Amino acid sequence: MAVDVTTETVIRCPREEVAGYVADPSTAPEWYVNIESVQWKTPPPLAVGSRIAFVAQFLGRRLEYTYEVAAYAPGARLVMRTEQGPFPMETSYEWQTTPEGHTRMTLRNRGTPAGFSSLAAPLMAASMRRANKKDLARLKQLLESSDPTAASG
Repeated sequence: MAVDVTTETVIRCPREEVAGYVADPSTAPEWYVNIESVQWKTPPPLAVGSRIAFVAQFLGRRLEYTYEVAAYAPGARLVMRTEQGPFPMETSYEWQTTPEGHTRMTLRNRGTPAGFSSLAAPLMAASMRRANKKDLARLKQLLESSDPTAASG
């Protein structure tokens, strides 16, 4: 069974600001609840083919994985994939400007657990959805509190 979780939020900041912050992997531990650390495996800046290692906690397990950037359109879309481990995953971000000039951000995680973890796919999807909602709420709070124009929107 595949896991496919999409979560979105509107952040009262310009799209370029939101996309620039999110597309910088070094900011991930600031807004992702489960990510402990990030290490560039290829030199910055971010580009298709960039590789970034992450250490995270999820469902009580320590996970170490390396994402490779599969697609990147600055300010519009970022897609990263990992093939290793029991749960090959694709994470994508999309940013759109709302009519009010804010940013609609969509976060999508999808993959197909292998072996025993495939039995836990429904639990993983529900846990991912909860974590993603918390992550986007944290991102929204961080960016809106640092943007002096956010209160006027």
